[in-house]
Amino acid sequence: MVDLALGNNPQTAAAWRQARAAAAGLAGVRDRYLPSLRVDASGGPSKVVSAVPGRLPANRLTYGPNLSLSWLLFDFGGRSGSLDQSREALFAADFAYNATLQAVALQAETAFFTYQASRELVDAQRASVETAKANLGAAEQRHDVGLATIADVLQGRTAQAQADLALQNAEGAMQANRAELALALGLSANTPFEVAPELEAAPVAEVAESVDSLIDRAVRARPDLAGARAEARQAEAHVRVQRSAQLPALSLGASTGRTFADTNVLRGSTYSVSFGLSLPLFPGFSRPYDAIAAREQAAATAAQAQGLRLQVAAQVFASYHGLRTATQRVTTAARLFASAEQSESVARGRYQEGVGTILDLLAAQSALADARAQQVQARWGWYAALAQLAHDVGVLGPHGETPIRLTSDSSRGR
Repeated sequence: MVDLALGNNPQTAAAWRQARAAAAGLAGVRDRYLPSLRVDASGGPSKVVSAVPGRLPANRLTYGPNLSLSWLLFDFGGRSGSLDQSREALFAADFAYNATLQAVALQAETAFFTYQASRELVDAQRASVETAKANLGAAEQRHDVGLATIADVLQGRTAQAQADLALQNAEGAMQANRAELALALGLSANTPFEVAPELEAAPVAEVAESVDSLIDRAVRARPDLAGARAEARQAEAHVRVQRSAQLPALSLGASTGRTFADTNVLRGSTYSVSFGLSLPLFPGFSRPYDAIAAREQAAATAAQAQGLRLQVAAQVFASYHGLRTATQRVTTAARLFASAEQSESVARGRYQEGVGTILDLLAAQSALADARAQQVQARWGWYAALAQLAHDVGVLGPHGETPIRLTSDSSRGR
């Protein structure tokens, strides 16, 4: 499911294109370190009004090509700042792509777990319907032999109708979750596909790592946090670019050309070499303010990166304890189901023997149905909690792997 999502989800394609665009931008900035060559060709007739008779003709025709070279030698950090800015932009785009991969993987896993849980909830509700039918049969049997009133039968029918309604609601929720899974896979909701049911319960275990170590891993591994740091460095490089705009620049120029004319004296080749110094004496008041704005923006971007680091720590802390709670819920839900199943069996036996009431039986039936649902939701909720923790730590793999150490002592989810 994760492979399908990464291949079909439009989010991954958009992030990949943005990373490629950033790579092209970096390649374009590198060209600023190279000299630029330009070829010009010009020509046409001309007339010199003040030509002296007997010398050059007043009417002349000249034409020819010209090759010019220009090379920026030094600009006090403007070029290097632009290069660093584009490089950090590429890093930020690559980290954004990695973050998108993990987000799509988490979306696919969560939708998959939710859909699997909804399918098992349908099965659990069907079992509840069968239980309601059995209890209704017991009430009708006792009524037929005169040991129960019609009220017991009506209450049994009500309980069966409620179980049927709950089954219909569960089936509707399952179809809605199927549509969410199709969306996560980048497919249309009406695309036909099948999801293999899980035949064996995977082991459910406690986290073997401390929350502090997981937070440290998240600070190192989270791609969105690494991207925020890259954006902060990009803003710092932009400060150097704005500062260099107020400083001199040294350049080298060279040109060569050939002139053709209808007069021999105007024909010939030209060569030139020049060094240029550009000094912005008064470029206006905008340049200093642009530099101030760049410095403040760099400080703001650094503060945002620090704020994201705190958010990452909070997310890991919450998902860590969420997984621990989910692990405890699996164990508790298993005990709850075993107790509710036994209680319902005892209540039905007591009712059939005439020592229990229909209210006790229906209460046990309702508790059993709730326990079935709790057990299904607890087990699939544990998978979702593990995936969420792996995502928050920044280690959720592109194939759905969650490389977080768990204890070897595990319990079955069923």
